[in-house]
Amino acid sequence: MATGIRKTGEFCWINMLTPQPDAAREFFARLLGWTYVEMPGVGHRVQVGGRDVGGLFDLASPQTPPGTPPHIGVMVKVGSADATVERVKALGGTAQPAFDIFDQGRMAVCFDPNGAAFDVWEPKQGEGMDADSSLRGAPSWFESMTTDVDRAAKFYSALFGWIIEPMPMDDFTYTLFKLGDAYVGGMMAITPDMGELAPHWGTYFTVDDADAVARDAPALGATVYIPPMDVPGVGRFCGIVSPQGVPFMVMQYSE
Repeated sequence: MATGIRKTGEFCWINMLTPQPDAAREFFARLLGWTYVEMPGVGHRVQVGGRDVGGLFDLASPQTPPGTPPHIGVMVKVGSADATVERVKALGGTAQPAFDIFDQGRMAVCFDPNGAAFDVWEPKQGEGMDADSSLRGAPSWFESMTTDVDRAAKFYSALFGWIIEPMPMDDFTYTLFKLGDAYVGGMMAITPDMGELAPHWGTYFTVDDADAVARDAPALGATVYIPPMDVPGVGRFCGIVSPQGVPFMVMQYSE
């Protein structure tokens, strides 16, 4: 589990874009225990254990491209946002020009060669999340669903220095990403039974009891789209869509 300021090459922040942000804050506060700090005129910082983990913003903001669905964006810490943009393009992805977020840092919106979006963050005054990922409600795992596993694996390995570690399962192979000795995320192929699912990054949040969360979520207006199930050697998880349409996962870790 990650603790303290995240290292270069690690996921360091999440950004939720949601309709009805007031209702969304209430939902996640009740389900995951989130607290918030208002950023007047911008949105809210999301906190776990008094530490920042991300931001929650109104999907209807003028800065949001038309047609953007409710989602949780992920951000990876880098040494230079501008250099990373050029590297993304050289490796077959696409990227928008980097820009400053006040005096906090410099970021860029990027897409891997299969189309999955991710952001990169060059910190200045804002280092990103430093919450203990083992705490209830903290982002603790990041997972890409993709159409071409080999292509994406080579891209992220070259971009961030992630080590690729295939993990055979019963009927498919799960790809693990490591940075040094630490696991930072995973990836799996989109299969036909998943429907018209576009490549994307998803976020898991730590919970104490995945079954209890799966029971509580519908009572709060959410939908459980993946029922609780075990991941051998890891824990128990389920997939949820918030009442505002934001998909996410929760994980009850076995250790």
